[in-house]
Amino acid sequence: MPVLQRDDATIHYEEYGSGFPVLTLAPGGMHSSGGYWDGEVWNPVKQLTGFRLITMDQRNAGASTAPVTGAESWATYTADQLAVLDHLGIERCHVVGQCIGGPFILNLLRTAPERVARAVVLQTIGLDDNHQGFHDMFEHWRGEQVASHPEAGPAQWDAYRTALFGGDEVLFSVPAAFLPTIGTPLLVLQGNDEHHPPSVSRLLAGSVPGARLVEQWKGEEHLRATAARIQEFLTGS
Repeated sequence: MPVLQRDDATIHYEEYGSGFPVLTLAPGGMHSSGGYWDGEVWNPVKQLTGFRLITMDQRNAGASTAPVTGAESWATYTADQLAVLDHLGIERCHVVGQCIGGPFILNLLRTAPERVARAVVLQTIGLDDNHQGFHDMFEHWRGEQVASHPEAGPAQWDAYRTALFGGDEVLFSVPAAFLPTIGTPLLVLQGNDEHHPPSVSRLLAGSVPGARLVEQWKGEEHLRATAARIQEFLTGS
């Protein structure tokens, strides 16, 4: 697996296929890494054709590592993602993200909108009377990681959690007021559970000008149409 060294972080990524580049930001919450696509009903690596696909393991997920300092934020992850694109010589790409990939994409669109041609958000995480679930999710990941990070004490871990999930923004990484300013074509596939509330997908699709919402896409009877719809959207159809 290829490696990017960024400051003290080691970021692993993979490339598949050829064509216009697509950066994929995998589900899995704090475990977001390329291998998580294998367990999903729609897997861009297997189902998108005619594109150069890039998967990456986010910091301290999969094979990627980084020190824990307490200064981490959504901007830290955005910088990692842009560093991968820079490393690969990619000036502009599509971005596909699921779960935590929703906030990742939105912060990319706020930070470097000129780098993203089209974006697909599948069942984004977000807030709808479920704050405790994200606190618990982070703490579970922290428990797995803490022995590998003697450099970090409780204050650093708490600051990390607060920066990502401590606020009241529905989509975590950007304020709702930002959504109507997005000019990037956006396809939203609706979530349907505690961590991926349908209300959040509807808010996103309803707030971004021209965004398209797909409500039913995961059932066996929908998968063929789902794959075709995403393929057509990314080819500009």
